[in-house]
Amino acid sequence: MTYHVQFPGLGLALTVNRVAVSIGGFNIYWYGVIIAAGMMLALLYAFRNAVDFGIDSDRLVDVVAIGTVMSIVCARIYYVAMAPFEYNSIWEMIDIRLGGIAIYGAVIGAFVFGGLAAKWRKIPLLPLFDLVSLGFLIGQGIGRWGNFVNQEAFGTNTTLPWGMVSEGTEAYLKSVQVTLPAGMAVDPTAPVHPTFLYESIWCLVGFAILACLVKRRRFNGQIFLSYIIWYGLGRSWIEGLRTDSLLIGNTGLRASQLVAIGSVIVAAVLMVIGLRNAKGKQLEVRLAVSDIKKQTEAGDRFAPDKLPAKASHAEFVKATDEMNRRLKELDLDAPEIEELEDPTPEEAPETAAAAEGPAKSEESVKPEKSEKSEASEESCQAE
Repeated sequence: MTYHVQFPGLGLALTVNRVAVSIGGFNIYWYGVIIAAGMMLALLYAFRNAVDFGIDSDRLVDVVAIGTVMSIVCARIYYVAMAPFEYNSIWEMIDIRLGGIAIYGAVIGAFVFGGLAAKWRKIPLLPLFDLVSLGFLIGQGIGRWGNFVNQEAFGTNTTLPWGMVSEGTEAYLKSVQVTLPAGMAVDPTAPVHPTFLYESIWCLVGFAILACLVKRRRFNGQIFLSYIIWYGLGRSWIEGLRTDSLLIGNTGLRASQLVAIGSVIVAAVLMVIGLRNAKGKQLEVRLAVSDIKKQTEAGDRFAPDKLPAKASHAEFVKATDEMNRRLKELDLDAPEIEELEDPTPEEAPETAAAAEGPAKSEESVKPEKSEKSEASEESCQAE
C-alpha cells in the first residue's frame, strides 16, 4: 500500500510504499526491514563494547539470541492482552504480520529472559543490563521509523510546522472516533503530531547522553536505571498525545503511560540508593574471560622472555615493541613494557655475558679461580 504523506507547515509531500520488495507474491515490508536494521546496529554496538562492561562476548551470543526471540514473543503477548478488539482465532493472535507489537512488552521480555540466560551463561547481570539498555535506545530510535512507513503511532491534531497528514492517518481517525479516550477530539483531515518522530529523537538523544556516561558510572546498573528513567519520562508525555494507545480494560487509562510513570518512580528510588552506596567507592570492571585469554596468548607469543638466550638487544627491543602494539590492538588496559636503552660500550660485554645465561658465566669464572690457586701453590713451593 502506498501513502501520500504531507507536511503542510513545511511544504513537503512524500510518497511512501509499505512494501520494500515483492518476490513471487511474497511481500517484504519496510517495517520489518527497519526494525531488523535497528536490531543489527544495537547488536554491533553491544558486541563492540562488551569489554567495557566486563562481559565475555563469546557467551553474550547465547544471551542475545534468547533475549531477542523472547522480546518479540512478549511484545506480541503484551499487545494481544491489551488490544481493544477480539481475535477470531489463535492464528490471528500469533500472526505478527497483521501488526501489533508493544515496545514495553519487548523490553520486559528481553530483560527477564535475557537475565535468565545470563545466569545460565554466568554473565554478570547488572553490567549486562547496562550494555543492553544502550542497545535498546539504538534499536528504538531507528525502529520507530517503521511506524512512519506504516503511518501509525501518531498523535492528536497540531498546528506545529511538522504536523503530518495522509490517507492512513485520516482513515484510522475516522474509524476510531467512537473509541478515542474521553475528552479527546480529533479532526481526521487535519495534521497530527508525528509522535513516532518524537520518540525516535528522544531515544537517540538518550543514547548519546548515556553513552558519554559509561566511563563515569559509579555502580553497575546505573546505565540501566538511567535508561528506564530517560525512556519512561519521554514515553509518559508522548503516550499522552497518541490516539492509538492500548487501554486497560474500560478504565480509559493508557497502559504504557502507567507503566512508564511507575517504572520512573521505582528506578529513581533505586538510583538514589545506588549512588549513596557507591559514594567514596571506585567501580571495578573485571576483564572478561575471553579477553584474559587473548592477553595471555599475546604475552606468550611476544613476551621478551620467550626469546632465545643468545638474542641480541635489537631483537629484544623489537619483541617488546611488537607485544605493546598487539596489546593496544586488543584494547586492553595492560601496562606497557619499557624499552631498554642501547648499552654503552663498557656495558656491552656484561650484556653479552648475561645473554649467554648463568650456566656459561659460572663456567667462565671457574678457570680464573683455578689459575689463581695454581699460582698460589707454586709460590708456596718456591718459598
